[in-house]
Amino acid sequence: MELRTMKYFLAVAREENMTRAAQQLHVTQPTLSKQMKALEEELGKKLFLRHSFSIQLTEEGVLLRKRAEDLVRMADKITAEFHTLDDVSGGDIYLGLAESYQIRRLAAAIRSFKTACPGLRYHITSGDTEQVTEKLDKGLLDFAVLVQEPDPAKYHFLPFPEADVWGVVMPADCPLAEKEGIEAADLAGLPLFCSEQGWNHDLPRWCGSRMEELHLEGSFRLSYNGSLFVREGLGYLLTFRHLIDTTPGSGLVFRPLKPKLEAGLYLIWKKYQVFTPIAERFLAMLRAEFGEQQDAPLQTP
Repeated sequence: MELRTMKYFLAVAREENMTRAAQQLHVTQPTLSKQMKALEEELGKKLFLRHSFSIQLTEEGVLLRKRAEDLVRMADKITAEFHTLDDVSGGDIYLGLAESYQIRRLAAAIRSFKTACPGLRYHITSGDTEQVTEKLDKGLLDFAVLVQEPDPAKYHFLPFPEADVWGVVMPADCPLAEKEGIEAADLAGLPLFCSEQGWNHDLPRWCGSRMEELHLEGSFRLSYNGSLFVREGLGYLLTFRHLIDTTPGSGLVFRPLKPKLEAGLYLIWKKYQVFTPIAERFLAMLRAEFGEQQDAPLQTP
């Protein structure tokens, strides 16, 4: 199975049309069709459902698309790394980011670093812990930022200087908005929105046995989407401070949880990771910016 074949396959999957994909790849349509038929024979699986004017992926084709995307990204990353091994002022850095107000610190650091290294090219993907660590473990990312304590057996890490504060976003005119802090008893039986990660890992250590009194109405990986449901009066959003606009006139307010619940943010990278020169310089700058040493002790709540 050749990398070129994977790129051909992805073009067909993206265009859903053999002729358009062939034009994009600058090959003839019969050549591309022959390559795809050979790929199906090699894998022993049917990858496409062919219709009169379009092509649809089978379940096996959808699986291959995900694997092929990872393979092509990895190949492109390796090529870029080798092209910049002797370049300390430019190159590519790949980051996977959790959702946090503190990402502003990373953005500011990248801005400063790009001034010193104008040849820097940075690539950002966002997601929860499961999504970004999967890409990090596969080698598709250099660094990941997690709102969850990292596994020190697998990763080196650098804590961010601050912690994120949990609270509830709600309509400004609801009764709970009159409280300065929200306790577990206040939320009992109410329709709540939260990320799966927060619901399973952070909230149980806040409310303990009262967790069974809380009702998860729906989960969102993006707090902004959850806030839209709050605006429609469908429930209350558990999220971090500063992620949602709750300024006067927004119609929403944020109230912190009581007792206070915080979550640390960590920059992580794989143990025994071999970095390009630009990635090494970037990490050194972040250590200086954050004023912390690698693998500082994890903070307990």
